[in-house]
Amino acid sequence: MVGLAKGIAPVALAVLLALLPAPEGLPQHAWYFTAIFAGVVLALVLEPIPGALIGLVGVTVVTVLAPWVLYAPDQLTRPGFRAANAALSWALSGFANGTVWLIFAAFMFALGYDKSGLGRRIALLLVRALGRRTLTLGYAIALADLALAPFTPSNTARSGGTIYPIVRNLPPLYDSKPDDPSARRIGGYVMWTAIAATCVTSSMFLTALAPNLLAVELAGRTARVTITWFEWFLAFLPVGLILLVAVPLLAFRLYPPEVTRGEEVVAWAGAELARMGGLTRQEVTLAVLVVVALALWVFGESFINGTTVALAVLCGIVLTGVVKWDDVLANRQAWNTLVWFATLVALAGGLAQVGFVAWFAGKVGGLVAGVPPTTALVALVVVFYLAHYAFASVTAHVTALLPVMLTVGAAVPGMDMKALTLCLCLTLGIMGVLTPYATGPSPVYYGSGYLPSGDYWRLGAIFGAIFLLVMLVVGVPWVLAIT
Repeated sequence: MVGLAKGIAPVALAVLLALLPAPEGLPQHAWYFTAIFAGVVLALVLEPIPGALIGLVGVTVVTVLAPWVLYAPDQLTRPGFRAANAALSWALSGFANGTVWLIFAAFMFALGYDKSGLGRRIALLLVRALGRRTLTLGYAIALADLALAPFTPSNTARSGGTIYPIVRNLPPLYDSKPDDPSARRIGGYVMWTAIAATCVTSSMFLTALAPNLLAVELAGRTARVTITWFEWFLAFLPVGLILLVAVPLLAFRLYPPEVTRGEEVVAWAGAELARMGGLTRQEVTLAVLVVVALALWVFGESFINGTTVALAVLCGIVLTGVVKWDDVLANRQAWNTLVWFATLVALAGGLAQVGFVAWFAGKVGGLVAGVPPTTALVALVVVFYLAHYAFASVTAHVTALLPVMLTVGAAVPGMDMKALTLCLCLTLGIMGVLTPYATGPSPVYYGSGYLPSGDYWRLGAIFGAIFLLVMLVVGVPWVLAIT
């Protein structure tokens, strides 16, 4: 019954809005498109069906109804204009988007880490080096995530798929059991440190979280702001360094483990590394390709597109045998994400195409008149961040709210749109710490048995407040200074 209600609600919302009169100044076809878009966003929040299918259904509905929802009457009467053909081109435009393919290629990097064993080796090396004390074990977990983050756009794959399988082996070494009073011996600490650290690294790199790349694309379409890989990294660097240093220590103080040191985890990590043996050809090859990609992303932007770099490295990974082509075809998450983001890019771009964004900007302009731009920027960041309590998907959050926030910001006289865009986008990773459903790996750690519901919500609120405070006190002034 609940599943049926989740399926009906988005359709009901779209129909209800479409039946209401179009707001003054907004064309009727634009209002119809907005109604469909609102239904898509609600579906992304409720997820009655997979997200990629929601996006595909959304663009298909718009394409079928294009003469009434995508084009104005004067466009339909132009000589030679065929709405059906034009609408299909619009629907497929997301699949020609460079950012969408960058996301896809980056997912394949993560596949290379998994297939080659390099990701697991990096994590185990850090655990072996820093695991003698519980606090330094926390830093080992954070550093392992950091090492994988630039090339793993799915924090679910990075943290839930690579870090968690290692971390879950640690508590039993200290007789710390899930769903048991002994969970606090060490299990709760390492689990919370892992999820909090991946939220920080997800904000640190443009390619560490798939919605980061979607946000950059939407920002380009909505605010005409371009953000490069290095600009993103530089903008978050002070906040990221502070939080990466603080997370293991804060968790140690606010959720202290009963066991503070021991040799067991070091011995276990050493045994696992011995079982893996020496570096394989696939690991060395992947490491070289990854370093080349990072160097070109940072230093080669003037002569080669970032997506071209990613696709070239993807070809290299397959041609050198790090992964097989069948592995690429079988990577359901990557193909699913390709369809999901391609359709969302088209739908979000449709808001500007039908004139909704320009209309909305004009309406809010009067409401924010007289507000100092810095005050408005801070207020928009706070609202954008805290609104994530209502979302179980960072992708849905970006799609629903980022264009709106940027449009509101553009209406503030004197607003630095580059700074506003960066400040909003840089919160996408760190907001994942707020709730047990806030980001992909959250349910994995929440369901581990080491983080009771009350503890998770309390820690999420505390760390969420700290993350936001550091972003406002350190991040916002830094971004304003460098833009």
